[in-house]
Amino acid sequence: MTISYNATLPAFDRRTGSGPTLVFLHYWGGSGRTWGPVRDRLAGRDSIAIDHRGWGRSRALPGPFTLHQLAADTMAVLEAEAVTDYVLVGHSMGGKVAQLIAATRPDGLRGVVLVGSGPAKPAAMITSEYQVGLSRAYESPDSVVGARDAVLTASKLPTDLAEQVLTDSLASGSVEARTEWPLRGIAEDITAATRAITARTLVVAGERDVVEPVDVLRENLLPYLADGEFLVLPASGHLIPLEATEALAAAIDEFIGRL
Repeated sequence: MTISYNATLPAFDRRTGSGPTLVFLHYWGGSGRTWGPVRDRLAGRDSIAIDHRGWGRSRALPGPFTLHQLAADTMAVLEAEAVTDYVLVGHSMGGKVAQLIAATRPDGLRGVVLVGSGPAKPAAMITSEYQVGLSRAYESPDSVVGARDAVLTASKLPTDLAEQVLTDSLASGSVEARTEWPLRGIAEDITAATRAITARTLVVAGERDVVEPVDVLRENLLPYLADGEFLVLPASGHLIPLEATEALAAAIDEFIGRL
């Protein structure tokens, strides 16, 4: 595994293996290591996990922290690593970033996996009041624990993963980094971009996800994909990479096999 800390790029690590390269993009409050359990189960595959600007190992990088900046950062990492054959795997906020990248139809993009993704069309529940409340979810250890246990998950995480979620959620580099998604990104309508995606796309939903519910993904994301398919993972909440690791890894592996 190689780890990169470039002053102009977000931090990332690469595990070498067979292609296509899986490019893992994390949720708001997470980091590249959110994908660790899934990557462990796909150990033979080439993969890259990025810490988005303002989070994790990239928390010292300056803004902007917009979805479009995160998309540009991702493409810069792929260029730096000379990746020419890849699949984007984006979770929640990372899924919305993946949609923006895929909409440009970049050379080498083989497919897209959207996991509990921010939908192309914001859900009706995304009101200004909701956004302000969400922006405070990671202000303190107590608020993070409350969000983790009552909102983000549908089942109790193992202690090490629960602690990881707490640590990562508090690891934003600034108020601007922490609030960009809830105050702006989550409400951004990207339906025009998502309609432009031609790559085959797998949308994965958690049966008990209250952040990006099954019905929202079915109605506000799937219809905008030209070549989309839908999979619901039983019993999982929003943190699908940590709650339904085996099932998600198997779904990704099966999807890649059909590309």
